[in-house]
Amino acid sequence: MSDDLATKAHEADVTVWVGKAGIESVVEELSDQLDDRDVVKVKFLRSARGGDETADLAADLAERTGTEVIDVRGNTAVYR
Repeated sequence: MSDDLATKAHEADVTVWVGKAGIESVVEELSDQLDDRDVVKVKFLRSARGGDETADLAADLAERTGTEVIDVRGNTAVYR
């Protein structure tokens, strides 16, 4: 990840939350937000995770939106 991209990822606020409705409910929102910004930070709430790992959910969401996961820390993922 470039320094510029790392800075944008670090400074970004969480603007998409995945809850009990699951990742399908945020696919369109994530896509829309990425049309307007370089990176989008997504928080996976406990109710969305169940027994799944955040990285697995993040990868699934990236596949459904045709985006790239550039970082996963804790329960938060950054997409571009």
